[in-house]
Amino acid sequence: MKIQFSIVAFAATLGLAGAATAEPYVDYTPQKGVWHVTTVKVDPSHIDDYVTGLRKSWAPGEEIAKRHGLIDSYRIMVKLNSSDGQGNVQMIEHYPSIAALDADQARDQALRNEFLAALPKTQGEAMVAGFDKYRTFVGDDYWTEMTFAK
Repeated sequence: MKIQFSIVAFAATLGLAGAATAEPYVDYTPQKGVWHVTTVKVDPSHIDDYVTGLRKSWAPGEEIAKRHGLIDSYRIMVKLNSSDGQGNVQMIEHYPSIAALDADQARDQALRNEFLAALPKTQGEAMVAGFDKYRTFVGDDYWTEMTFAK
């Protein structure tokens, strides 16, 4: 038993030593842009309702943001084992530059006005009230992509 523990400890030490010698832009390269990932726990029996609602409420706003160059892609991901008690729906946006998250009053107000024209505030609030009966936000994260050197 002590020998097995020693072997595992030695292997772990080698793994950590390898990680310590990795060099950015040599072994891996951080990519431009940032992924915004919102994770939601939706009652499994309402996932279809939720995704359909996102098509009417969230997706049009994403298309507006895309047309204005604020984001360059977006997607919805649904977890296949959706009843495991964790988040099971993800709304994902890719900002081509983290600078896109900086405040810009003119841009932000123009986008807001366009969003409200596509989905009036009262209609959006009614949809959200319906969603709140069967969803809980569990994550709001920003990720950056790393690529490995060849």
